[in-house]
Amino acid sequence: MFLDIATIKLVAGRGGDGCVSTRREKFVARGGPDGGNGGRGGSIWFEASDELSTLLDFRYKRNYKAPAGVAGGGRRKTGPDGEDIILRVPCGTSIHCTDDNTPLGDLLENGDKILVAAGGKGGKGNWEFRNARNQTPTKATPGKAGQELEIRLELKLIADIGLVGEPNAGKSTLLSVITAARPKVAEYPFTTLVPNLGIVDLGDFASCTIADIPGLIEGAAEGKGLGHEFLRHVERTRALLLLVDSTYESPQRALDVLREELKRHGKRLAELPFAVIVTKQDVLPEDRSAEVMDQARQWCQDHGGIETLMISSVARLGIEPLRHLVKRMYNYEYGAESQE
Repeated sequence: MFLDIATIKLVAGRGGDGCVSTRREKFVARGGPDGGNGGRGGSIWFEASDELSTLLDFRYKRNYKAPAGVAGGGRRKTGPDGEDIILRVPCGTSIHCTDDNTPLGDLLENGDKILVAAGGKGGKGNWEFRNARNQTPTKATPGKAGQELEIRLELKLIADIGLVGEPNAGKSTLLSVITAARPKVAEYPFTTLVPNLGIVDLGDFASCTIADIPGLIEGAAEGKGLGHEFLRHVERTRALLLLVDSTYESPQRALDVLREELKRHGKRLAELPFAVIVTKQDVLPEDRSAEVMDQARQWCQDHGGIETLMISSVARLGIEPLRHLVKRMYNYEYGAESQE
């Protein structure tokens, strides 16, 4: 099961209390204070792992509490620190505080680690309060409470290029053709219920990752359909492929809807480089093909797109030109020269 949002509560460990103790030894006339400090409370860390792909673990356990530090002891013994908790999350997870939506961290690469809830400091023992005027203090301080907060985890898939289109535009079919991914493909809308990732072989020992998300429909920003819920998964991409069904009465209208929904989700998505891909070429009458392509090409030029292609994933038409386009977009985004 795929889960990309989770809300959990964290409580870091409390620091151990300081100790009040007086040194008492035979033949030692002036023992003085020797109470030690308390140990630090356990902290809660998050670590990115490429072995995970979902936040499902946090659905079943939502509360995490780190152990407290141990109180100090006599003979100036400092109490042991509470053990830290390390929670592993998939690469691409961002962490936000639910109170004010403050971003706390972004874990992108395997092994990235961040401290989210710090354990409380241990209290001071009476050894720390000795001075010339009070040589045998009886004062010690309690340990401080650890941080306590509620956070929201959001998983954003890390991909180079995102596939965006209305339901049944052919996104999943295309992904299954140009990558080894096997997303669910069917003839009814909203077949894709969760994001899918696939890796495209670009040749010359290069590859890039493509993300496919559920279809966008007009009004998705108001909660219609599923698309806006998953648009976060193409926020990290460097470029977009806008897919439009060639059988639509007005491809330009469909592209306007996609463009508007991208703008509503966030400014960055609307500013990403993009290309227009007209799908289902095999079911389009020849006399209609040129007209549809002209409309899509004109829209792409008017909105600053890179290129317009017509393909058929089922009939494998235009797939190789599409691979070359993906390679150009990938190389451009990474600052490399095209190797075509």
